[in-house]
Amino acid sequence: MDRLLAATAAVEDRHFWFLGLRRFAKLMLDRALPARRPLRILDCGTGTGRNLDWLGGYGWAVGVERSPTGLAAARAARRRVSAGDVTALPFPNGAFDLATSFDVIYSLDDDAEGRALREMHRVLAPGGLALVNAAALDILRGSHSALAQERRRYTSARLAAKLHDAGFDVVRMSYTNFLTLPITLAVRLAQRAAGQGHQAAETEMSVPVEPVNSILAGGLAAEAALMRLMPLPAGSSVMCVARKR
Repeated sequence: MDRLLAATAAVEDRHFWFLGLRRFAKLMLDRALPARRPLRILDCGTGTGRNLDWLGGYGWAVGVERSPTGLAAARAARRRVSAGDVTALPFPNGAFDLATSFDVIYSLDDDAEGRALREMHRVLAPGGLALVNAAALDILRGSHSALAQERRRYTSARLAAKLHDAGFDVVRMSYTNFLTLPITLAVRLAQRAAGQGHQAAETEMSVPVEPVNSILAGGLAAEAALMRLMPLPAGSSVMCVARKR
């Protein structure tokens, strides 16, 4: 996981995928969050803490992370982070209005996955919101799966069921990275056929050359505009906003 965080830190300000992730998340939150500001926000498994930069636009944001690599990167950037585990969050009941989880739960075993979602539920105030992003569709397993310690990928139905079991009601759900899905599928199938490992995954995470990176980022911006009209039917990720029951 430290290798993944190091690779992430090098590209997350410029790579089209991360630009798209932030665009999709802002869209989902803007539609679901109450007008009241500021909010108390927790990013669970914050990694380098990069998402805290824009989450802070909604209120007071703090991250929790167990990786020394992630904590060091976040603190070097003067981001507000606490050391801790997503399955045992170091915060009291009802302390937050919004809890987020970006590409974390797919790396947890089945028992820890449930505990992590229940912990998000516990630290939320009544009626608080959770935003969860996770890898989607088993057919997209590839070299990146090993680098990310990926134990599972989700369908929208599976993620909704897991959130329901943890005490949430789904507010909004959509697949993302729909327009880049054919490219992702082709790359992952080729990786599996060639038996490629971590090196291929790290290459996949590098920022594409220009103008390719900008074109792909523009495609995801167009996808976000489409998401304003309807949820997307497929994609390499699935994103959900859910409310604490």
